[in-house]
Amino acid sequence: MSKASLRRLLKPRHVAVIGGKEAAEVIRQCQRIGFDGELWAVNPKQEHLAGLKTYARVKDLPQAPDASFVALSREKSIDVVEALAQMGAGGVVCYASGFAEVGGAGTELQKRLQRVMGDLALVGPNCYGLLNYLDGLALWPDHYGGERLKLGGTKGVAVIMQSGNLALNLSMQDRSLPLAYLISVGNQAGLAIHDYVAAFLEDEAIGAIGLHIEGLTDIPAFAELALKALKHNCPIVVLKTGRSQTGQAITMSHTSSLAGEDRLYDSLFERYGIARAQDLAEFIELLKGLNCLGSLPKASLASISCSGGEAALIADLAENYGLSFPKLTVQQQQELQEILGDKVELNNPLDYHTYIWGDEAAQERCFRALVQGEQGVTVKILDYPQGGLDKDVSAWDKTLGAFARALPPQKGLLVSNLPENLPQKARATLLKAGIAPMQGLNHALKTIQAAHHLYQRQSQSDLKPLLNRPKPQGEAYYLDEWQAKQQLAHYGLSVPRGLQVTRKEAALRASALGFPLVLKVLSAEILHKSDVDGVVLGLRSEDEVREALEARRELGEGWLLEPQLPPPLAEMILSLHLDPQFGPCLLLGSGGIWVDLFQDSQNLLLPVSEQDILTALTKLKIYPLLQGYRGKAKADMTQLLKAIMALNTLAQEMPQLLEIEINPLFIYPDSVVAVDAVMRLAKV
Repeated sequence: MSKASLRRLLKPRHVAVIGGKEAAEVIRQCQRIGFDGELWAVNPKQEHLAGLKTYARVKDLPQAPDASFVALSREKSIDVVEALAQMGAGGVVCYASGFAEVGGAGTELQKRLQRVMGDLALVGPNCYGLLNYLDGLALWPDHYGGERLKLGGTKGVAVIMQSGNLALNLSMQDRSLPLAYLISVGNQAGLAIHDYVAAFLEDEAIGAIGLHIEGLTDIPAFAELALKALKHNCPIVVLKTGRSQTGQAITMSHTSSLAGEDRLYDSLFERYGIARAQDLAEFIELLKGLNCLGSLPKASLASISCSGGEAALIADLAENYGLSFPKLTVQQQQELQEILGDKVELNNPLDYHTYIWGDEAAQERCFRALVQGEQGVTVKILDYPQGGLDKDVSAWDKTLGAFARALPPQKGLLVSNLPENLPQKARATLLKAGIAPMQGLNHALKTIQAAHHLYQRQSQSDLKPLLNRPKPQGEAYYLDEWQAKQQLAHYGLSVPRGLQVTRKEAALRASALGFPLVLKVLSAEILHKSDVDGVVLGLRSEDEVREALEARRELGEGWLLEPQLPPPLAEMILSLHLDPQFGPCLLLGSGGIWVDLFQDSQNLLLPVSEQDILTALTKLKIYPLLQGYRGKAKADMTQLLKAIMALNTLAQEMPQLLEIEINPLFIYPDSVVAVDAVMRLAKV
């Protein structure tokens, strides 16, 4: 598929519609939205379709259409797609279902479809199609919401969805999301999600991109585009559904339960400043807000309302998003006091009472004074009365107008407490002024948080595409603990000073290490040594070593002796594994049993920077221990970073690596030590 083919599909000069009832509906919807190009209908059994004279076959069309909609059975759809490809058509929506989504014969039919589509930009199969609200195009066989978009104070939003029904529902939204494109992608036999993203990043009319995904077909390709979106200051919002139930069954180690697929998606989104929504309403609000705001250098806000309750509520909620309220400057206090008088207590959040309610000029002066502060963004809380109350809303309109005029571009949001309390007319006025009309405090605050995270990622000069390392094809095998630790030591990690011994020589060689000692069974076949009583602590003499070995004869001849280390400040787990979709992934967490008990871990995709690691460490519940909890000594963060970065290097330099797990890693004030390690490699 060429870029030119996709451009023809999205902005066609002519459209061919092939089929019966659904095809007729596409014609009607194209006419309804105001498509001003040529419309051609193909149906061998009817002379007319939705008022258009029909052609019997695709090859009878006046010329190769830029865009086509095929609404036939799956087998006939393949034949028509092949004919369109052969005549040099641009793109096609394949509406039929019954392909790979049903498996079996459907999978084979989808492969056949892919073989015959040539250079066509193919949407689907098993999809609704696409809507272009900018130019007037509805390759869509059903009713839909929304209307033609006229760009004004804001750019448009492009939304790409795997679910046709969710796409249909979203088109019906009444939240003033400025939809430019809405695409239902179906099975992605031709165009994949990252292809659409690439096209919209080159469209100056698009200010933000929304994605509903169940999964991505090419994560490295998507990551490259996400990095490009950062540079273009084009926010991406994702509604990710279909959370993994089983995760990736990587090994018998903790990594298999901690690094599930959905957590890795979270890591991908966090890495590239992508906001993740939890439901469709939040998805719409985040898109609407970020489309107006873009990125924000500061995670702070000023709030203004004429209610003490609203001021307290937004102050409480903002803490959940890590947002702060800068204090008013002396100049702000002086200006506000002149406007509001002595009866108003001047704080941020500001409750300016109702003394100037209805006085548009005074409100504008008040808002201008507040906007001049040190905050990243200014938020105005305003709920209109319901239309059915037959109440004069001119005072609310004056407040809205005053705020719009007082606000610099991309510096504010207006938000209603309840979605229904911000009418369409008010939302349209705000969008024309370049201000996002937000419907719900939590949505507005999450938008500010996401806009600041976007800025942080844009400012990270060392942010790179994912490490796209192919999975080694050889048979997998484990190193024993001794071998694994030797590899770690080679890359600069500190490991205990140990001895690899046989049963016969263990007691005799023990004294060379000094007591007390730890005795461990040494076998690549036993990953969880404690489960088989393969670890003995606190051995204080040669006799105790002999007794411990005698009691464990059935575990084999290979053993590891190490000095027993003093209690650490904290224990951690570090692991690295090769995911089939995401490539090398790093996991940091609390060590020992705590990682399971508290689910205290963070995933990072490679390559990582030291700043990425430090940020991840701050999110762990164990982090206060590393910083000297309750007067205890602080951890050696330099050595901890060095150990973690060593795994980053190891992943790039050892092509046969499948997995490493260090659990626990002992953290001390002056060192970190890998106490236990598992390593899995592929034979080369």
